[in-house]
Amino acid sequence: MAEADLDAVIRQTARAQTKAVMAAARKRQAVWVARAAKAKDKDAKARFRFMAKSTLLNATATAKRLQNSAENAADAYARAMKKAMEEPPPAKKSTKKKEEA
Repeated sequence: MAEADLDAVIRQTARAQTKAVMAAARKRQAVWVARAAKAKDKDAKARFRFMAKSTLLNATATAKRLQNSAENAADAYARAMKKAMEEPPPAKKSTKKKEEA
């Protein structure tokens, strides 16, 4: 990956993080669903089911925000590199030392 563009690396990392967030959310949702199944009263079951639903909705929103932020960062980097390639190189300063006699 030494030759990979940094914007591609940013996008790839964001995809991996998004997958990790969603996997953790699914595990947490399963915990809430299991608690809902074990709950004795109707109110507790409803509350746990709501928590399961909210967990997945919030995780989805978070994953989208994460992905959008990464896309914006990768696009900004790509634009900056393109602009840097189009600009002329900076002029070199003369490094000659004047001899004092």
